[in-house]
Amino acid sequence: MITAFTHVSVEPDRIPETAEEISAIEGISEVYSVTGDWDLIVVARVRRHEDLERVIADRLSKVPAIRETTTQIAFRAYSQHDLDAAFALGGD
Repeated sequence: MITAFTHVSVEPDRIPETAEEISAIEGISEVYSVTGDWDLIVVARVRRHEDLERVIADRLSKVPAIRETTTQIAFRAYSQHDLDAAFALGGD
């Protein structure tokens, strides 16, 4: 599974509607409104890089109220759950 995080700048009066429109795109698993330099953070989870191109370049970037995006592809997830599994000694 390929996971990508896209930071999105949106026209200020269209943030909620844009978030809803983005969340309906196949391959988008989560959309967060956030503080800071960006308005939304979008999480895409797809099987292949070609799918990521379709989701980000072909669909997300064409949502009308979006002004700017930047995308990072994740190499590995380090969640507490993953760390617990990695360091478990096999005891119950």
